[in-house]
Amino acid sequence: MAQELLPPQLITKARMLYFCWVPADPAACAALLPAGLTPAANKAIYINQYVVDTDAQTSHFGAYSLTYMGLDLDGLDLEDETPGRFWTHYFNSNPGMRAYAADRGIPADAGKTELVIEGDVLTATTKAGDGALLFRTKARVSDTIGESVRGHLRYITQNGGIMESGRYAYVGDIVAPFEVLSFEFLAPDHSSYSLRPADPLEITFGFYSPSSSFCYPGGVEPL
Repeated sequence: MAQELLPPQLITKARMLYFCWVPADPAACAALLPAGLTPAANKAIYINQYVVDTDAQTSHFGAYSLTYMGLDLDGLDLEDETPGRFWTHYFNSNPGMRAYAADRGIPADAGKTELVIEGDVLTATTKAGDGALLFRTKARVSDTIGESVRGHLRYITQNGGIMESGRYAYVGDIVAPFEVLSFEFLAPDHSSYSLRPADPLEITFGFYSPSSSFCYPGGVEPL
């Protein structure tokens, strides 16, 4: 019998590419937010493309890959000035985890993410549940750990009409140097296309971590 999925859940040693950019159409991005939420002053959009390779790396989720994305928010920064963020899209390969996420107001859909490093170039691809290719990122990465980081991320969800805030604890190692080389939105008919980057690409924040650990929280509270 499968273990019932109850919060909190722990994930360890994920391979993770996370970055933010300036969008081509900030108004279209803002239109994806529910009433009461406002985009950050710099209009930044974020994406996290990551892979958890084995069942042993999670408390009960099992192995999975995930890409999620959305908007940085105004007025909901954490104490260290990390912005609060709203999920607009979430593509997860693990059916049990999708159900767990959906129960908490996360817009969980099927999808698959792959991260492959050749030389010093990381290629991250995200496919929808039907196999359609959505995003492709190329980044120059190092095998040298530049910094160990820790803290919380804050994600806002809308669950049953109620806005909720969750804090996600993390610790991890990030490499240096790091540079996003290209970022492609490959499905113009998909709703995520509203979040496409401006040309030229302007990255406002980013990192690659070969080992990132974090929690899906138990401490979600009304916003």
